[in-house]
Amino acid sequence: EARDAGIEEIFFVTGRGKTVLLDHFDQSFELEQILKERGSENNLTLVKNVMSKPGQISSTRQQKPLGLGHAVWCARHFVANDPFAVLLADDLILSKPGCLKQMMDVYNKTGGNIVASEEVLPEHTNRYGILDVVEDDGVLVKAKGLVEKPEPDKAPSNLCIIGRYLLQPEVFDHLGKQEQGAGGEIQLTDALAKTVKKIPFHGLRFEGTRFDCGSKLGF
Repeated sequence: EARDAGIEEIFFVTGRGKTVLLDHFDQSFELEQILKERGSENNLTLVKNVMSKPGQISSTRQQKPLGLGHAVWCARHFVANDPFAVLLADDLILSKPGCLKQMMDVYNKTGGNIVASEEVLPEHTNRYGILDVVEDDGVLVKAKGLVEKPEPDKAPSNLCIIGRYLLQPEVFDHLGKQEQGAGGEIQLTDALAKTVKKIPFHGLRFEGTRFDCGSKLGF
């Protein structure tokens, strides 16, 4: 999905016991040799296509689960002063073009910060970051703020943020303060909310099917 959007450099923020994730994107000599011997050219091509050029995939470890905002902050030196994307792997989105490609097309017109969004049941707003909407054309919304996991009676809308973001590096100025939010964690949405007055903020109703793999039904 990231490659489909034109992204070439990928940085994984992982935790303990996740080394197999990085090994997946490394060269597998034994597997390639077996596929060659079996004449399985199609599968051999698939395996080789997983590979990136040297230096295009790297990682760091988040030693403590201090929240999504903290995980993103761990990647600050890799991002430096460039706009960047955040993809949460437990949100699987099936779409053509990919969700991030759809967002990139919008970003090229609007700039600023963009998140993937979808409507949720009003009683489920306390599970997500929720947009405070000021303009809505049915596909793209402009927000004046966002609230992390509000109770239904306090939610500004039922339009939630899901695990795709296109962000400006200024968000690190706020993440660096390490302020705790909902659940005692450092929330990415809290940092984004503090940039809204200076940086345009939009939510995109993407085309595609999303599976929340953090839930039993989605998984």
